[in-house]
Amino acid sequence: MPLTLDTYRLLGRSGLRVSPLALGAATFGTEWGWGAGPAEARELFDRYVERGGNFIDTASTYTDGSSERLLGEFAADRRESLVLSTKYTTLRRPGDPNSGGSHRKNLFASVESSLRRLRTDYLDLLHLHVWDSTTPVEEILRGMDDLVRQGKILYVAVSNVPAWQVSRMQAIADLRGWSPLVALQIEYSLIERTGERDLIPMARELGLGVLPFSPLGGGVLTGKYSRADLTAADSPTADGTRRSVTVAGGTLTERNFAIVDAVKEVAAELGRTPAQVGLAWTLRNPAVTAPVVGARTPAQLEDNLGALEVDFDAGQLARLDAASAIGLGIPHDLLAGDFGRTLTRGDLTIETRR
Repeated sequence: MPLTLDTYRLLGRSGLRVSPLALGAATFGTEWGWGAGPAEARELFDRYVERGGNFIDTASTYTDGSSERLLGEFAADRRESLVLSTKYTTLRRPGDPNSGGSHRKNLFASVESSLRRLRTDYLDLLHLHVWDSTTPVEEILRGMDDLVRQGKILYVAVSNVPAWQVSRMQAIADLRGWSPLVALQIEYSLIERTGERDLIPMARELGLGVLPFSPLGGGVLTGKYSRADLTAADSPTADGTRRSVTVAGGTLTERNFAIVDAVKEVAAELGRTPAQVGLAWTLRNPAVTAPVVGARTPAQLEDNLGALEVDFDAGQLARLDAASAIGLGIPHDLLAGDFGRTLTRGDLTIETRR
């Protein structure tokens, strides 16, 4: 059934209503060499909001702070109708050890900086951006809860954190009456499905809405790369373009091009673009609340929004799943297989409704 940006979804275990595609503002600003300038970023924002979109994702260090500054300027006259999400933990000042990390000092300082740049007195959603492996979870959770009680953030979430740490954090928050996590941002796409092993099942169980970033695999699923890029002679980081980042990231592989072939085949059958097919596939996962789309141009954004109208038949889904399939690993393959079921159920038939 086709969706629209104003077909809102609840975010995790909260009552917060968000659009089924979030607008990623990492492309707001040109400091990283491949983003959108102020005028083009404004057009991206306006088109998204005019179509009913209300969920916009950024971070304290995206495009060296320009992302938050531009978003704050664009959102100023409609702040209450938007859900603004930002993140902390990435290093804000090279050489300053306490300007990065998950600890309380950086948490409070980063939030204050984000509030100033976004021209607001509260954040709808704050993510811990990258796990630092040093800060105690109690310090993180208590600091987030303090900011919620102060009214500076409304909801808390995490990104790029091991599943066992996330589950531990949620249990501690629940037991101590601190603000629970409501969202999990992870890389997830047809070419990156390893989150299906632990992170996504954990999110469903614990009430976290999944917000996939890079749902098009760094642009690979758009079909703009070819197998010739596998043996490109130029240095992968020489030109500073988004292409060089993708090449350096190792996502241009024969396996991924086989997945792209399947995506293109389905797209041709549906009269859609490969990007729309790739995004629509993530939207079908019941754990996913809203993929984060990072368009650089208005044309790219319009193409991405077309994913909301894509509907697959069972055969097309089966082909996409088969092309991108991964092993779940221990113990999941055992538990999901016939042998594991026999061990726990014998020849009994047990109906589950979850």
